[in-house]
Amino acid sequence: MEEKRVRTRMAPSPTGEYHIGHIRTLLYNWAFAKKYNGDFILRIEDTDRERFVAGATDRILEVIKSYGLVWDEGPQVGGPHEPYFQSQRLEIYQKHAQILLDKGAAYYCFCTEERLEKMREEQKARHVVSTKYDRLCLKLDKSEIEKKLKDKVPYVIRMKVPDNKEITFNDLVIGDISVPSSDIDDQVLIKSDGFPTYHFAVVIDDHLMEISHVMRGNDWIPSTPKHVLLYQAFGWDMPYFAHIPNLKEMGAGKKLSKRFGAVAAKEFLDEGYLPEAVLNFLMFLGWNPGTDKEIYTLNEFVKDFSIEKIHKTDLVAFDRNKLLWMNSQYIQKSQISDLPDGKAGLKSQIFKFFGGKYDAAVIEKILPLLQTRIKTLKEFADLAGFFFEKPKVDKKILSNNWKNHLSMAVEVLESLEKWGKSDIDEGLLSAVKEKNFKTGEFFMDFRIAVTGSKFTPPINESIVILGKYEVLKRLKAVLGSKSNIKY
Repeated sequence: MEEKRVRTRMAPSPTGEYHIGHIRTLLYNWAFAKKYNGDFILRIEDTDRERFVAGATDRILEVIKSYGLVWDEGPQVGGPHEPYFQSQRLEIYQKHAQILLDKGAAYYCFCTEERLEKMREEQKARHVVSTKYDRLCLKLDKSEIEKKLKDKVPYVIRMKVPDNKEITFNDLVIGDISVPSSDIDDQVLIKSDGFPTYHFAVVIDDHLMEISHVMRGNDWIPSTPKHVLLYQAFGWDMPYFAHIPNLKEMGAGKKLSKRFGAVAAKEFLDEGYLPEAVLNFLMFLGWNPGTDKEIYTLNEFVKDFSIEKIHKTDLVAFDRNKLLWMNSQYIQKSQISDLPDGKAGLKSQIFKFFGGKYDAAVIEKILPLLQTRIKTLKEFADLAGFFFEKPKVDKKILSNNWKNHLSMAVEVLESLEKWGKSDIDEGLLSAVKEKNFKTGEFFMDFRIAVTGSKFTPPINESIVILGKYEVLKRLKAVLGSKSNIKY
C-alpha cells in the first residue's frame, strides 16, 4: 500500500456519557496525526437508534474540547468529507450496499426475528460454539427476491462471507492475525430500518474519509476480519490497524467500573482533576517512552509518541492513586494567576470550577497556603470554605479550657495595632506562655473557633487574609460575647 497522508479518526457513539478510555484512545489518535502533520477527524456514529441518547452528542463534543483536544474535520468544524454524522449519510450506505448486491458479495435476507431466534436455539441445542445465520435466504432465486421486495416484506442485507478462506491482516501493535472465514457470520450490513450496522458504516466512512490508520481498543480485534472482508469486497486498500490495550481497574481483571469510581470523562473534571493532568496520566495507559520521564506536555507527547512503544497486552491498570498523585503535581506546579498567553491559572480554574461562588481576589491570596495541600480542585472548598462562609463550630470538639483560650485570643488580637503575621504570632505566643497554656491545645481551639475545622491552612496566615474584624466577630460569636469589637 502506498504511503498516504496520515489521517486518524475517532467516532463517538451518542449512546451515553463519553468514557475516560475513549479519551485515551482519542489522545493516541490525535497525537499520532499531529506527529506526522496529518489530520485528526471526528465523526459521530449515531446509527444505533435504539440506544441513542438525546443531547449526548453535544456533551461528548464539549467534554473533548474541555480536555483541550480539537479536531481538524468533523462536527462544528466541517471539512471536505461532510456530513460527519452517520445518520446523515444513509444514501451513501445504501449505494454501497447495492454495489455489493450487484457483485454477489451481499444478499437480501427476509427471515423474521422469530425464525432467527428458533434457528439460534436449535444450534445451541446441537452445542454449536458460535451460532451463525444458516443462509436460508441465500438460496432464494431472483424472482422470489423481486416478489418479496415488491410486496414490501421487511428485509436486511447481509454480507456473503467467502467459503474456505483465510482472512489475514497485520496489526501494527500485535503483528499478523489470521482467522478462517468459517468463523465469520454473514453479518447484517443494512438493518430493516434502513440504517447501516456499525461494521458496514465504519468501513465505508473510513475509506471515503481517507483514514490511513485505525487505532482502537483491542476488543475490536474479533470484528476486524469482518472489516477486512468488506475492504476486499469493494476492492479498496485497507488502512493500517493498531489495536491498543483497554483499561482495567487496579487488581482486577475487568474493565473500569463505576463501582471503583468515575469512569465518564466528564466525571474526572467534575471531581476537580485538571484536564492536562488526566491527559498526562492517560498517556501511560498503554504506552511507555522507555525512560523515567513521567510529566509530559501535549507537545512533548506528540514528539515522543510512537505505535512501536504501545504495550502488547490486553488490559492496562487504571491506577486511581497514581492519577491523584499526578493531579497534585500539576496543581503544585501551576501558575496561580493567568499567563500572558491566555492559559488559565489555578485561580481562574478554581473560580470556574465553583461556578463563580468564591471571590477571585481572595482565591489568589489564599492559594499559596493551599497549593501544596490540595490534590484536586474539589478539595479547595473543604480546606478554604471558611474564608467565604461563616463556619459552624461544634463546641463539643473544643478543649475543656476553650473559653479561657478564646477570651485571651480576643484580648490579644483587639490590642494589635498592626495586622501582620509576625504581629499575630508574637502577640498570641507571648500570651500563651504568660498564661501557661498548652500551645497545641490553644491553637486547636483557636483554629476551630475561626474556621470550624481541625484541618485548615496555617491558621495565623489565614487570619491575616480573613481580617481583624471578621476574626474577632467569629471568636466572639463562639464565646457568646455581645460586646463591640474594639478597633
